[in-house]
Amino acid sequence: MPEGDTVWRTARDLHDALAGRPLTRSDVRVPQWATLDLRGVTVDDAVSRGKHLFVRAGDVSLHTHLKMEGVWHVYPPNGRWRRPAHTARVVLENTDHQAVGFSLGLVEVLDRVAEADAMAWLGPDLLSRDWSLDEAVRRVTADPDRPVFLALHDQRNLAGFGNEYVTELCFLHGLLPTRPVGEITDVAHVIERGQRLIEANCERAARTFTGNTRARETHWVFDRDRRPCRRCGTTVQRGVLGDDPVRQRNTYWCPHCQT
Repeated sequence: MPEGDTVWRTARDLHDALAGRPLTRSDVRVPQWATLDLRGVTVDDAVSRGKHLFVRAGDVSLHTHLKMEGVWHVYPPNGRWRRPAHTARVVLENTDHQAVGFSLGLVEVLDRVAEADAMAWLGPDLLSRDWSLDEAVRRVTADPDRPVFLALHDQRNLAGFGNEYVTELCFLHGLLPTRPVGEITDVAHVIERGQRLIEANCERAARTFTGNTRARETHWVFDRDRRPCRRCGTTVQRGVLGDDPVRQRNTYWCPHCQT
């Protein structure tokens, strides 16, 4: 599942493949941007902001979001794609590499000068050099009645956590996902621990919250409903939470370890 660490690694791979080289092919397969032609334009960099990805070239910033199914692959020129061609939404190529974005949840083209304003709604980026724990705590605790799961998941509060991180953090701190933020005395510790986890996972081949990278051993409770808690053996429960009835998030918890 794409989370902030996945997008960070994707940006790094795209930067390594594209930055400093002029594009020989530019194919954006979205009707609104289909006429965009960046051939001959040098890519300056590729960066992430939370779960958002930006490829900057000339006066434009190509903004993409993986959502649930999206992925970027880097191939050699004329390399065989590992996903169906009809799912490709962006193709960027230079003389050495071909970058293809498949099943991207969002594709838009921004003026470079407008990028910062367009993303101003995002909270502090957990993987940015200017990460601010104090600002993240201030935003998360601004609504003390809000369930901690939703407060930590909200990209307006801090950018980069998804369901996996929030679910596992709640378990690690013994918090029910529905616990109001105002009842938690160590919000800064929760966020700081999550920041250390996501930073460590950036350099791992497999994301883990338990310290074990073996298959099916990487999570405490996420996606483990109806199975025994790794800590106490109680059956892990599953539910949904969301501010919007249409956008509910899956939650998992141990009813014995989390209160």
